[in-house]
Amino acid sequence: MAFASTLSLYSHPQVRLHHQRLQSLAITAAGVAQLVRLPTLKSRRACSSGAKFRSFVVRASSSVEGTPARATASRRVYRQSQTNAPLSNAPVKQIGNFVASVGAFFALTFVIWKVVEKLLGPTQKQLKSSTAESQSTSQGVKWSFAAGTNLLSQLGAKIERQSKQKLNEFARELRSFPSIDMSGRNFGDEGLFFLAESLAFNQIAEEVSFAANGITTAGLKAFDGVLQTNTTLKTLDLSGNLVGDEGAKCLCDILVNNSSIEKLQLNSADLGDEGAKAIAEMLKKNSSLRVLELNNNLIEYSGFSSLAGALLEHNTIRNIHLNGNYGGALGANALAKALESNKSLRELHLHGNSIGDEGIRSLMTGLSLHKGKLTLLDISNNSLTSKGALHVAEYIRKSRSLLWLNLYMNDIGDEGAEKIADALKENRSITTLDLGGNNIHVDGVSAIAKVLKDNLVITTLELSYNPIGPDGAKALAEILKFHGNIKTLKLGWCQIGAKGAEFIADALKYNTTISILDLRANGLRDEVCFSVS
Repeated sequence: MAFASTLSLYSHPQVRLHHQRLQSLAITAAGVAQLVRLPTLKSRRACSSGAKFRSFVVRASSSVEGTPARATASRRVYRQSQTNAPLSNAPVKQIGNFVASVGAFFALTFVIWKVVEKLLGPTQKQLKSSTAESQSTSQGVKWSFAAGTNLLSQLGAKIERQSKQKLNEFARELRSFPSIDMSGRNFGDEGLFFLAESLAFNQIAEEVSFAANGITTAGLKAFDGVLQTNTTLKTLDLSGNLVGDEGAKCLCDILVNNSSIEKLQLNSADLGDEGAKAIAEMLKKNSSLRVLELNNNLIEYSGFSSLAGALLEHNTIRNIHLNGNYGGALGANALAKALESNKSLRELHLHGNSIGDEGIRSLMTGLSLHKGKLTLLDISNNSLTSKGALHVAEYIRKSRSLLWLNLYMNDIGDEGAEKIADALKENRSITTLDLGGNNIHVDGVSAIAKVLKDNLVITTLELSYNPIGPDGAKALAEILKFHGNIKTLKLGWCQIGAKGAEFIADALKYNTTISILDLRANGLRDEVCFSVS
């Protein structure tokens, strides 16, 4: 038969399958196994549409053919297939299994990735939220003006809770200590609204600093109704905040009715002439304020004029600080006229106002006629020359109350130093004299040294940043060796060198008053420093 094959098997048939062909083993009567090859099946595509073929699949036979002997018995099995019968679907199943496995792998990987991402890193949305929160906190915690809602909702529960805790801590400080420094805590206008309540009827806090907290005009309104009722607070520091002219007006409207604050600090508060004018009007009505600090603002002649007018009517103010403004000669002239009638002023700070020689002439004239007892005068860094020093010297001769005179960082030179020295011969009140940075050389320092021989009042002498050299140090050392009452001597950056230091060291062997000596930046070697010490 062309399409038949006989396969004789024992009770346990052995079958070997090969790709694209069927084969079996036949056992002959002699017991020898023979390989029977079945014909290769043609592809269904190669067959005609109506052709039929048979394929044999090896199976255990259900009937015995031939003799009953087991050795020669064989079983015949066959199955007839039509051309339209489906072929084996094993490859399709394998592909399906492969695709399913790959899909499961990627799905599992995606799930693991999401879990790890959530555990280890924030999402982009969370990063944006975190950035926004950090920016908000760097500019000050944002609060709401409405009662009971001190935080904006977008900050989140955690930020809100932490902020409230901080504010509660600050409030407890205000209620617990007489002196509280809250500078630089960046709580802003809204935080001040929360804290201001702690000052109302407060019987503990006497000095409070809210400096550098991002407070503006809006925040200062928190003091309305608070400072009017507080009778304990003595010092209020709002320096380093953007108070501005409008803020100054708002604050002054409140302080008009305050009877306890004695010291008001508004340094570096962006105040101009209008702000100074508002403060001046407040001074005319407020009788408790003693110290007013307006350093490093933008106050010019108009503002100086307004403050001068207040000094004519206010006889309780003791100290005025106007360092680092723009008063100029005209501003100094305005103050001079007010000082003639004022009896209360004790300290006048005018550092860095570009007063010049003409301005200092007017100011010294006014101080000479001053009916009060000025104890401190700071006119440093005002572009004074030897001409200006002459006017200062005239005032020194007349003053009987001045204790502290600061001429630091002007340019009076040797001529100006000699004029100051001559005036000091007639003055017995000045204890601290600062002539640093005035381009004084040997002649000038020699004139000052001669005065110290008979002057036992001056205890602090500042001569730093003057090129006096070794000879200038020698002139001082010869006098201070056995004379004077100098306790603090400052000669830093004076170019005295090792030789000058040796003169000072020799004087210290005999001097019994000097306890503080500054010789910085004079090119001294270790051995010289050792001899001085």
